[in-house]
Amino acid sequence: MRLAPKAVRWGERNRAGTDSLAGLGQNQPVPIDPHAIPLSVAARPELTGGRRIGVLVSHGFTGSPASITPWGESLAAHGYAVEVPRLPGHGTTWQELNKTGWEDWYAEVVRTFDKLDAENDAVVVCGLSMGGALVLRLAADRPNRIAGVVVVNPAVGTQRKDVLLLPVLKHVVGSFPGIANDIKKPGVEEYGYTKTPLRAAASMFAGYKQLRADLPKITAPMLYLRSTVDHVVDGLSERVILSKVSSRDVTKTMLEDSYHVATLDNDAPTINAASAEFIARVTAEE
Repeated sequence: MRLAPKAVRWGERNRAGTDSLAGLGQNQPVPIDPHAIPLSVAARPELTGGRRIGVLVSHGFTGSPASITPWGESLAAHGYAVEVPRLPGHGTTWQELNKTGWEDWYAEVVRTFDKLDAENDAVVVCGLSMGGALVLRLAADRPNRIAGVVVVNPAVGTQRKDVLLLPVLKHVVGSFPGIANDIKKPGVEEYGYTKTPLRAAASMFAGYKQLRADLPKITAPMLYLRSTVDHVVDGLSERVILSKVSSRDVTKTMLEDSYHVATLDNDAPTINAASAEFIARVTAEE
C-alpha cells in the first residue's frame, strides 16, 4: 500500500484537499519522511587516540534529522560515535507534532544521551535552534556528565509579542505558517513542516521559560555559532544565553554567509570544522 504519493509534501494537503495521511486507519502508524531517518554511527577509537567519544546532535522545532545529518556525518568521519535522533512528532506531519511537547522531545534527547554516556568515555552535545535549547537543558541537568556544548542559532525565547497569546490561540487555531527553509544557499531543502503547530509551539516556549531560569547551572565549555542574519531566532536568545551561563570556556563564532539553518547553508564547512576542533579539545585527556 502506498502511504503517500510522491506528489504530496509531508505535512501538507494533497490536490484533492485531504491530508496526506487520508485513508489510513487511526491505529495505523504514521509514515516517516524518508529524509527524517535518524543517524547512528559507532565510535572508531583508533581515530581518537584510543578513547571513545560520543556526540549527540539534535534538530530543531518542525525540522528533522535532515537539517543536521550532514553535520553529524562530518563529525563521525573524525571517529566520534554520533547519534542524531528524530524528535517525537517530527518528520511525519505537523498534526502529529501538535500532539507532542517539550517533555516528549527532551525525553528523547535524554534517552539518546544516556546511550552515548554508557558507551563512551566522554560525550559532547550539539543542537540547532530548539535542538540547541534541548542540549542546553541537558547541560543544566547533567553538568558533571557533559564534556562540552555546541549550539548553532539556539533559541530560548523571542522578542515577538504575539507569542504571549499562544496559551489562548492554541485552543482556537491549529497552526500558523511554517518557519522552515530559512537558508541563504540556493536549491537547499530542509524538509521541515510548512506549518507551525500552535499547541506544540506553546509547549516549546513554556520549556524555554524554565530553561532560562536554569542557564546558570551550565558550566561545560561552549561553542556558540551564530548567523549574522537569522529570520527565525532573534537577538534575545544570544543575549540571554551568553549572559547567564556559568561556563568559563565560551567561544563565539559568527556565521557571515548563512541564515537560520546554517548547518545546511554556506557556512556548514565552518560549523563542521569548528565543532570537530572544539570536540577534540574538550575531550582530550589532561
